[in-house]
Amino acid sequence: QVQSVESGGGLVQAGGSLRLSCAASGRTVNYYAMGWFRQVPGKEREFVAAITWRDGITYYAESAKGRFTISRDNAKNTGYLQMNSLKPEDTAVYFCAQTNTWSRNLRPSLFDSWGQGTQVTVSS
Repeated sequence: QVQSVESGGGLVQAGGSLRLSCAASGRTVNYYAMGWFRQVPGKEREFVAAITWRDGITYYAESAKGRFTISRDNAKNTGYLQMNSLKPEDTAVYFCAQTNTWSRNLRPSLFDSWGQGTQVTVSS
C-alpha cells in the first residue's frame, strides 16, 4: 500500500513561488502516475497536474499551464509541484495521490493513496 505525504505549503505573497513535495512510501511501481489536486472549502477537489512515474509525461489543468511545473524523482519516490506567479485564487489545500489511469479527464475518483494535504495561502 502506497502512502502519499505532502509538504511545502505555506503563506506567500501574490507573484511569489512555492515548491510542494509528495513523498510516496511503498511500491510506487504499482502505479502509473501521480497527480496534484487542490480544494477550497465548499468546492469540489480540482485537478492541477499529473505526471507518469516511468516516462515523466505531464498533463496540466488550464489554470496551471505556464505557471506550475510538475516533476518527479523516481529514486526518491517523490513528486514535486513548482508553483510560480502565484495568485490569490491559487489559495487551497493541495493534495497528491496515485493512479493507474491516464486520460484528459483525471478526476479524483481515479486516484487513491491520497495524502493529508498541505495548505497554500496566497495573499494579495
